[in-house]
Amino acid sequence: MTLAFSGWVYEAARMNIFRLTGDLTHLMSIIVLLLKIHTIKSCAGISLKTQELYALVFATRYLDIFTTYISLYNTVMKLIFLGTSFSIVWYMRRHKTVRLSYDKNNDTFRHYFLVLPCFLLALVLNNRFTVREVLWTFSLYLEAVAIIPQLVLLQRSKNVDNLTGNYVFFLGAYRGFYLINWIYRYFTENHYRRWITWMAGIVQTALYVDFFYYYFKSWKNNEKLKLPA
Repeated sequence: MTLAFSGWVYEAARMNIFRLTGDLTHLMSIIVLLLKIHTIKSCAGISLKTQELYALVFATRYLDIFTTYISLYNTVMKLIFLGTSFSIVWYMRRHKTVRLSYDKNNDTFRHYFLVLPCFLLALVLNNRFTVREVLWTFSLYLEAVAIIPQLVLLQRSKNVDNLTGNYVFFLGAYRGFYLINWIYRYFTENHYRRWITWMAGIVQTALYVDFFYYYFKSWKNNEKLKLPA
């Protein structure tokens, strides 16, 4: 166990700081959400629609987890994202206490309307027309827009509690650090081009701009986070 953990740390240390920070902020967003669910037994302000989309994102992206080994770090992170995404959906749907706090009346964005366009786009714009590649590309497009139901719910809720606000902030920060990582790699690695990944990442980051503005505004003024309807 100690050797495995040491190997994970060693592999993480070899990554550039922007990629590592992006992964850690992504992990932090999940920790904050699980902390909210486990400690106060509440999922108030959290969109089940967004969580279901993320579960689909990771399920289609990590199909190679048992067939292709890249590194211990890579495998561990895949298992964490897969396990936590499905467990969060389970808590919100099935846990006898947590599910009672789910705001079903305001979480009404029709998220399935996002799935089909993303899949059709993946069929047209992909690097290789294979099942695994199309599904991987689909996961990129879907992740780019998966936050929309969550942002809509926050706008309808108006007042956002600290844990929910921090969860969304860390989720947006993760993609922001990944953008910096891509820029860094573009200038430091030969022939580094990932047009599909970059396009999806830019769209995803852009969706957080309005939230970031009100998040930092509330932090600066020491006020409760509120989003305009």
